[in-house]
Amino acid sequence: MSHWRDGSGGAFLMGWRHGLFCLGCCWALMLVLFVVGVMNLAWVGVLTLFILAEKLGPAGARLSRAGGAILLVLGVVLLAGWA
Repeated sequence: MSHWRDGSGGAFLMGWRHGLFCLGCCWALMLVLFVVGVMNLAWVGVLTLFILAEKLGPAGARLSRAGGAILLVLGVVLLAGWA
């Protein structure tokens, strides 16, 4: 609400800024969803539960680091298999 703009041009500008912010903070999650299937509700559900546990759980920072490490290892394994 601190960046409110009136009119349809203002609405477009607010939407544009919000979209860029979302893309900037969530690009890695968007890539994961693209790889596992954007419309696959099972993967969306799994990622939602992971993010919920990460944000609200008492060990959120450790869970975040563990998840990142697991994804990095899986990525290296997949790349090694393709090479």
